[in-house]
Amino acid sequence: MKRMKTFLVFVAAVLVTGLPAVAQDATTPTRPPTSKPADQGAPNSQPPSSSSQSKAGLEHVLSQLDKGASNFRTAEADFVWDQYQKVVNEHDIQKGKVYFRRQGQEIQMAADITEPAKKYLLFSGGKVQVYQPGINQITEYNVAKNRVELESFLVLGFGGSGRDLLKQYEVKYLGTEQADSLNAEKLQLIPKSVKVRNNVERILLWIDPARGVSVQQQFFEPSSDYRLTKYSNIELNQKIPDSVFKIKTDGKTKVVSPQG
Repeated sequence: MKRMKTFLVFVAAVLVTGLPAVAQDATTPTRPPTSKPADQGAPNSQPPSSSSQSKAGLEHVLSQLDKGASNFRTAEADFVWDQYQKVVNEHDIQKGKVYFRRQGQEIQMAADITEPAKKYLLFSGGKVQVYQPGINQITEYNVAKNRVELESFLVLGFGGSGRDLLKQYEVKYLGTEQADSLNAEKLQLIPKSVKVRNNVERILLWIDPARGVSVQQQFFEPSSDYRLTKYSNIELNQKIPDSVFKIKTDGKTKVVSPQG
């Protein structure tokens, strides 16, 4: 259950009243960006040769994200989530498929987790639902009050614009780097909100420059725990059945809400 709570913190990236969270001291200072051993595939990254090159690189990536956002309707991809807990030096690997859809003014997200244990996560209609078919139970969190913030977090690299990034994060261009077989553009994001930063200290994004979508993401907590996500087989703007954004249950399915 601890891992699921940590996962939901990363999903929400905001302190939602009643939503399970890893409590952090509100006065925890933001450490300056450094190259940490936990960064995956980043030890040989070289900074841009000049500030002008860095600025030009950032403008290019933001422009590609803007272009992708203007055309975005849906996205689906295979994923591997690596949740690392430093205190026990332990990795929790989960695999599955994730779906995003813009439905009117709303962004919907579904994650079909297939390994190691079957779970289904759905964000729609101001709720986060986690379905565990093994015990036939849905755990439901009402996040309607923070829906906009949650959506802006979920669409990092999938339908979110570059200009919106600048409103919510201090954004730094870190050059190009291989992510799987792609020569990706790498960005570092520092949340401007102290409330968010107390949970997620910084974020790394690897962006496909041709399509303006994220192929890899890494989220760091102040504790140096992190979640690394790798995406593959990304498909954009293909029709996704409505059934993907509904949890299949039966008359015996139990629904619980930690918020009462």
